[in-house]
Amino acid sequence: MPVNERIVVDTFLRMLDLGGTFVFAIGGGAVGVKHRLDLFGVLVLSFVAANFGGITRDVLIGAVPPAAIRDWRYIAISVLAGVLTFYWYPATRRQHTPLVVLDAIGLSLFSVAGTQKALAYHLGPIAAPILGMLTGIGGGLVRDVLVSDVPNVFRAEIYAVAALSGALVVVLGDILHLPSNPMALAGALVCFGFRMFSIRRGWHLPVAPPPEGPEA
Repeated sequence: MPVNERIVVDTFLRMLDLGGTFVFAIGGGAVGVKHRLDLFGVLVLSFVAANFGGITRDVLIGAVPPAAIRDWRYIAISVLAGVLTFYWYPATRRQHTPLVVLDAIGLSLFSVAGTQKALAYHLGPIAAPILGMLTGIGGGLVRDVLVSDVPNVFRAEIYAVAALSGALVVVLGDILHLPSNPMALAGALVCFGFRMFSIRRGWHLPVAPPPEGPEA
């Protein structure tokens, strides 16, 4: 790949990553405010929600130190989003839809950015989408654990599957040698559309039946 094209791809990938960081940090901060944490607790949840999936991905592919720690912009964006949410969320806590949309956007951006980065580190067509999915769901999973909730990814409408679908679009584009940036946008749109449509239709994966007998 020519140098100029590589610069464009790297810049686009970084924009996706930073954009996902901001919207996921808002979601993490909103959970902190909902649980009545102090400002520090809200900022911790903002950073965890926005960066834990990416940190895990970077450690697994050997991109260390992880970008979220090495690049000050990830920390700055997480803190900014956390502070904004701390003061903004109480006035808009009844507006559930914007937060759901932001979460779907963050999931979409992170799943395709994580997949592209895994492919850049020469992971195969099986490992790359799995790491893309992990990038999308990892931060929210740890965020929910920290506030003693069942992780949303285990009980929400189609979530991890939506992230995986967007990641697979990126991998398919790589296999077919299609332009990476348009395929990243296509993957993000597939993930976002799948997630929002599943919410609208109330789609879920099969749920475990309730226990029976005296132990229940």
